[in-house]
Amino acid sequence: MAVIVPIATLTPPCASRAWLSTPHPDLPIVATATGNALRIYSLTSFTLLSTITGGHKRSIRSAAWQPGSKQKPVIATGSFDASVGIWSQEEDDKEEWRFAIVLDGCESEVKSVAWSAGGNLLAICSRDKSVWIWEEVGEDDFETVAVLQEHEGDVKCVAWHPEEELLASASYDDDIRLWREEIDDWGCVSVLRGHESTVWAVEWEPMQGRNQDVGSRLVSCSDDGTIRVWKKKPGEQRQQQSRLSIIRSTSAEEWIEEGQLPKQHVRTIYSVAWSKVSHRIASVGGDGKIVVYEENPAGALADGVANGVDHDTAHNGENGTVTAPSVPDATHQPEDGLSKDLQGRQEESPTWRVVAEYGCAHGVFEINHIAWAKAKVDGSEQEVIMTTGDDGEVKIWKSKMHPTKVLAAAAMTAAALLSLLATSQELFDSALKAKGSNEIIYGPLKPLELYHFPSSFETYLKIAPDIRKQIINGSLDPT
Repeated sequence: MAVIVPIATLTPPCASRAWLSTPHPDLPIVATATGNALRIYSLTSFTLLSTITGGHKRSIRSAAWQPGSKQKPVIATGSFDASVGIWSQEEDDKEEWRFAIVLDGCESEVKSVAWSAGGNLLAICSRDKSVWIWEEVGEDDFETVAVLQEHEGDVKCVAWHPEEELLASASYDDDIRLWREEIDDWGCVSVLRGHESTVWAVEWEPMQGRNQDVGSRLVSCSDDGTIRVWKKKPGEQRQQQSRLSIIRSTSAEEWIEEGQLPKQHVRTIYSVAWSKVSHRIASVGGDGKIVVYEENPAGALADGVANGVDHDTAHNGENGTVTAPSVPDATHQPEDGLSKDLQGRQEESPTWRVVAEYGCAHGVFEINHIAWAKAKVDGSEQEVIMTTGDDGEVKIWKSKMHPTKVLAAAAMTAAALLSLLATSQELFDSALKAKGSNEIIYGPLKPLELYHFPSSFETYLKIAPDIRKQIINGSLDPT
């Protein structure tokens, strides 16, 4: 259904491994964590704007922009030196950044930093198994409001809910924990279990344009090769006492696993991202693949989709070459897409399917992070995918409909018009002449199956009622 197309590589590339790239929520800039520096790039020219150094003694592992900092951008950095830095852009010199404050307390490297939606709370997590929450109480003034120590292993990632003060943390102990403040105390309100190995990342579903009938959801990825979607079970609460936290929890929420995405990766999945625009999920990991997933309408598998894989999905081979689906064979499986072994290990997903895949996106190097962003492409602002790899490169990609599918969509429109208007041989011939060919592609019964439109009016009359019927009942969308 879609292909992933390379757009640009941020220049110059980083001289060492790049861990993460985080786009500013409002400005066309992105920050990349690499070595002991933070590099700020333009998402308009894809070139380096400034390099932030100093403040940290070791490599920067993570970074996050403070929401609401459009006029005076502020960014937090987490380092292998166990500290967190707060930086702000100088008003009179946009290339200069001021190291405002350092936050200490962790006993080992800081793995992840995240701001709450309101921008007043900063969460960090560390290899020392702790999660810290800091509150900004004044300019360059932060206070510790919670130290949460219930994880039994290295904490890899923290992520705030897009609207609520609800924090998720993922750990080497295979668990995801959710944290809330209750009566001035922060505590664990739910433990999400299901992964069989380290959970590397979590991300909340964006609120913009989402289905309001579906409650809050969270996506996670793991060393076990799975990507799972979690949701809160409505209307139920139970009492729970936290075991090790300094701050105790008095109530709990029940969250359940909604489903798993098709299993495409063959090595550890390091990062997932949930789009605010298309609401697709993208993933990357140790196998160097970029995979894009789409949720099926009403939770039903569309015809032509088996085991969560769209038969018309365009796969990119190891050299980035696109393999297009054949026409009219709708059951074509890309030769350079999934191996038979991998197909056999896929788990059927009732709600998600793969719509695009790109292999060896950073050559032989692992991909550490993925994010959706907005960038200027071909003169207009468009949604793009951003990947950050061990090769020190940050690459910009565009996910778009495959050219074959664009042709099919246009042809289906023509076929639908013919089915409604062509009531005579003369009209039929006129329509074909205007088209320039009688090979009009359409999907009369299954939208993912492609056929050649019949060249004779007699054959056309036999199938026209089927097309009309589907247009009327809404099962065939000519657009």
